[in-house]
Amino acid sequence: MFVNREEITVHPIYRDPVHDFGFFRYNPDAIQFLDYEEILLAPDAACVGLEIRVVGNDSGEKVSILAGTLARLDRDAPHYKKDGYNDFNTFYMQAASGTKGGSSGSPVIDWQGRAVALNAGSKSSSASAFFLPLERVVRALKFLQKGGDSYMSKWEAVSIPRGTLQATFLHKGFDEIRRLGLQSETEQMARRASAQGETGMLVVDSVVPGGPAHNHLEPGDVLVRVNGEVITQFLKLETLLDDSVEQTIELQIERGGTPLTVQLLVQDLHSITPAHFLEVSGAVIHPLSYQQARNFRFQCGLVYVSEPGYMLFRAGVPRHAIIKKFAGEAISKLEDLISVLSKLSRGARVPLEYISYLDRHRRKSVLVTVDRHEWYAPPRIYTRDDSSGLWTAKPAFKSMLPSSGVNGEATHMEHIHQDNHQELTDGVTSMETSCEHASAELHSRDETGIGSKKRRVEEDMSFDGVVADCSLNETGEVKLEDTTATENAVLRDYQGATATAANASIAEQVIEPTLVMFEVHVPPSCMLDGVHSQHFFGTGVIIYHSRSMGLVAVDKNTVAISASDVMLSFAAYPIEIPGEVVFLHPVHNYAVVAYDPLALGPVGASVVRAAELLPEPALRRGDSVYLVGLSRSLQATSRKSVVTNPCAALNIGSADCPRYRATNMEVIELDTDFGSTFSGVLTDEHGKVQAVWGSFSTQLKFGCNTSEDHQFVRGVPVYAISQVLDKIISGANGPPLLINGAKRPMPLVRILEVELYPTLLSKARSFGLSDDWIQALVKKDPVRRQVLRVKGCLAGSKAENLLEQGDMVLSVNKEPVTCFRDIENVCQALDNGDNGGNLSMTIFRQQGREIDLLVGTDVRDGNGTTRVINWCGCIVQDPHPAVRALGFLPEEGHGVYVARWCHGSPVHRYGLYALQWIVEVNGKATPDLDAFVNVTKGIGTWGVCSCEDSPFEWKASSFNIEAGSALLADMGTEI
Repeated sequence: MFVNREEITVHPIYRDPVHDFGFFRYNPDAIQFLDYEEILLAPDAACVGLEIRVVGNDSGEKVSILAGTLARLDRDAPHYKKDGYNDFNTFYMQAASGTKGGSSGSPVIDWQGRAVALNAGSKSSSASAFFLPLERVVRALKFLQKGGDSYMSKWEAVSIPRGTLQATFLHKGFDEIRRLGLQSETEQMARRASAQGETGMLVVDSVVPGGPAHNHLEPGDVLVRVNGEVITQFLKLETLLDDSVEQTIELQIERGGTPLTVQLLVQDLHSITPAHFLEVSGAVIHPLSYQQARNFRFQCGLVYVSEPGYMLFRAGVPRHAIIKKFAGEAISKLEDLISVLSKLSRGARVPLEYISYLDRHRRKSVLVTVDRHEWYAPPRIYTRDDSSGLWTAKPAFKSMLPSSGVNGEATHMEHIHQDNHQELTDGVTSMETSCEHASAELHSRDETGIGSKKRRVEEDMSFDGVVADCSLNETGEVKLEDTTATENAVLRDYQGATATAANASIAEQVIEPTLVMFEVHVPPSCMLDGVHSQHFFGTGVIIYHSRSMGLVAVDKNTVAISASDVMLSFAAYPIEIPGEVVFLHPVHNYAVVAYDPLALGPVGASVVRAAELLPEPALRRGDSVYLVGLSRSLQATSRKSVVTNPCAALNIGSADCPRYRATNMEVIELDTDFGSTFSGVLTDEHGKVQAVWGSFSTQLKFGCNTSEDHQFVRGVPVYAISQVLDKIISGANGPPLLINGAKRPMPLVRILEVELYPTLLSKARSFGLSDDWIQALVKKDPVRRQVLRVKGCLAGSKAENLLEQGDMVLSVNKEPVTCFRDIENVCQALDNGDNGGNLSMTIFRQQGREIDLLVGTDVRDGNGTTRVINWCGCIVQDPHPAVRALGFLPEEGHGVYVARWCHGSPVHRYGLYALQWIVEVNGKATPDLDAFVNVTKGIGTWGVCSCEDSPFEWKASSFNIEAGSALLADMGTEI
């Protein structure tokens, strides 16, 4: 809160369950040196024609003063939205003051400086503003003042009695009430008993099911008396209810002209106002409040999904859903849901039934996957503490059961490192990737993490299987388990299904059992590396299948980062099992995902098989290929196409938020395909895979400020996949990874971190390239007739400051180079040499000089980003390759790159947005993540979400900051 431009801390101590007001407590010592005065509350001073001033913030402007005149004192409460907060059972005042968003809660002052109302809302299509009367505010304030005088040393929660019948009343004029059947005698009696000028009476508008008035009051009932007293105004009715909590009152009504008398028990309004909620995997679930029960016409206390978070969103459960059954057990209250959750293991897949107010008469059923990677903190119960104004958290139950390991539910993969395990955190549910003008519905939430001991898996260095395609003729293959006669019959049925497919080509029959449909979900708390969506679909191909391990290759527009939940559906066998990302190629557009063949069962493991890869000979223009893929219904689709360009160089521009983009790649183009969303493989007529038909992400820009995400499909030659697969099978030189219980070293990739692009030799001649070099390059590659030029070096690479933009790469290690693969081959050859990983390059610079340089290469793994920190509502990480490709890193070090931020968080409040680096905190340098963690440890509470030890076992806790300042480096201004 700001007082005279000074910011002070306040604590909420009361929020009215119905009306639009609340109270905050602050420390008077915080403003003892400030000039401030109290405003006298004078609700009785409000009258039609009163000149008023609305003092407060308005549309982002500080301390605006708007003038107006009270026009009405009996306006109906404004209706804001059908599924959110609305005030009711009260009059509002109206004036043409023209207030806008940001001025809610501002005092409405008369000419004597007294507050006669509170500004509450306005109509955007006109200058009308709506003010809340202060009578109920004054009553609540008196209770708080009385309670504050009783507690001298420490503030304690103050009980303010509030009663309800769970019925909504409207004030209607006598003319309209007569049409409802009001007797003339009743009207005359009400006019005489009411204040002069009374124009109507209260009429029942709606009744909440299960409430005190349910089955007693009906819409259209006219309220005549309460406890023998004529009631025609909201204020008198509410005063009587508040004074009669847990007591029985007598209501006299008229229903269609017939007098009726009902006895109703006044319910405590606070008892149906949620004071606790469950947070599980980012979802917020609590008993259905009176507000929403009134909106949706449901009974109070049902299990209500306020925010689906990650787990429920992944299953398709919308906001405002009412959970009726979970894991086969009926759910009537929040405790039932917690009890069922406590019995489930991580990774369990259970059915959930829910209803929605939009389709209230039909239940919908979905399959929920319990968070098996611990992207979020363990389930917690948050309870409102009215003494401190904070929400206190405690575990919802002791601990979630470990993964069962049955039907593929267990997570068997874990990176092995020597570093100490760190407690990991996450604290947001939905985050922005661009600057403050980004438009998306975003939320923030603090979570507190509990470290859990990781499961240990027995180390097994043996490799007990090879590609299960018999045509490879490799030794060491292990047979799958024997099946029964029934299983053999089922196996024959599945094996014969493809052969009998109508009009299926041989290539389709051969390749269909190797295809897999991917469904990938990215947790909002782990939106790393600029990934632009949370949900991806795509088709992959099995490249390895044995008893102990299966591997699937897929494009990186389907599996973009390792922090993902991957589900695999097999074309050969109707089953869906989880997969784990084990390799992300740092350059090429493909990822390798592992699965557990045992999860397929004996029949599934026998039917599913690996495709045969055919890296050589390379495709040429005019070759015929078969494009085979899967539809969303897992039906194989194929067509015969012709290669129009086997070596098309990609040129994808950087997105607004840097993310992976394919560079230094040649792709295959066809004459016809199935559109930009269809992925699969390219095979020869015998079904041997020559390329992966993968999806590429790009961003189209319209004008200066408008951009739109698009995707296109091209063929990725299979040679790069084959090379990595051979290293995984034979044993690589990289860090080991636990895959289904066995340690397998994963390959390292040596690359030249330079972005290149081809230029025609005819253009190169114009730049001054000599005829001798042109002839040498044409002799090397008479088809392409091109030379590679430097577009830029990745910041922090060994090639930085050696190669310059526009340099032409003529030869490497005395051999002419004309394509990207030439560069890859010489980089891989360095692994077997003794030259320290350096390339001897001959380049042609634009000044007309040929230069010999010794350029270093970089070694990268296939893990992608392996560490991320959630701090104050933003995600920070090491700069990923797409950021480094822009050519900038802070001079203070690589820095701490801000990848995401969320609304309502401290970073949003103080303007720390994405695409920036944090280089200092409180004057202390933060050149890397370790330094950043050490600096922030002493600032408030903190937590770190890291997969440095394992990319598949993430922990979570919360962040907030009490004090501190940060020095930022803005990427947009430094480049």
